[in-house]
Amino acid sequence: MLDPEEQKAYTQNGRQFMKAWRYYSDEVYKAYESDQNLKRPQPPLVKAPMRPGQAPIDLPRDFESLSMPKDAYTLMRQRKSSRYYSQGGISLLNLSFLLWASQGIRDIRGKSYATLRTVPSGGGRHAFETYLVVNRVEGLEAGLYHYLPMGHQLEFLGPVEEPKGTISASLSGQSWAAKADVIFYWSCVAYRAEWRYGISAHRVVLIDAGHVAQNLYLACAALGLGTCAIAAYDQEFCDKLFELDGQEEFMVYAAPVGTISAADQAEEKAFYKFVEDQGL
Repeated sequence: MLDPEEQKAYTQNGRQFMKAWRYYSDEVYKAYESDQNLKRPQPPLVKAPMRPGQAPIDLPRDFESLSMPKDAYTLMRQRKSSRYYSQGGISLLNLSFLLWASQGIRDIRGKSYATLRTVPSGGGRHAFETYLVVNRVEGLEAGLYHYLPMGHQLEFLGPVEEPKGTISASLSGQSWAAKADVIFYWSCVAYRAEWRYGISAHRVVLIDAGHVAQNLYLACAALGLGTCAIAAYDQEFCDKLFELDGQEEFMVYAAPVGTISAADQAEEKAFYKFVEDQGL
């Protein structure tokens, strides 16, 4: 175990990382030039298909047919974390809306300079890629998928052997997540943000991750689905699962999504009351 002073030093280092433009010395910031300032070519706005010879799956866009509350107050009031799922399965249209709401592209700025999406991102960099483990989605084979936002499509990456164990292992043993109908995983393509912001990119990217997850929460609330953002995941396992190199692209966040019922919510409420009563 670290002694108290060592622990304090590590904590202070983490706090310093959170502060704007103050993680490194002023001398470093003054000397550092981003690749954008150096006129180097910018990276692609999105990741290319991982299975280029395979026909992608077009996602439906008739979101107007979905029955959803229209007012912001209702969505804010209903937004919550849910860890109990009834395993009822969701429609392809529901999944399509969740993907669009969390990372959908609305327009492209300039000569492919930046994507304008349904969530904000520092400098319009949008450094994330979306991956899925599908358990129960109407019209989709269970397995691994990669979202292609430019065409609002999915590509099938392959089946999952022992899905329950794989999902649990990917999320640091959180076996409850394996009952979700689909699990969202978000990776970071680091250079997409570093090209513009250099050594200041990483704090901004982590802030942007919150924007993505919150939109997923609100979209789930609108559809009557449950979700719970997860930061406890096995880095190496997740990167390997989705064929990421772990350096230029690596996993940063996850969120199971599933159907929920009144019984699920009552069970969850009882669990938290038990935790509270036990002082845990």
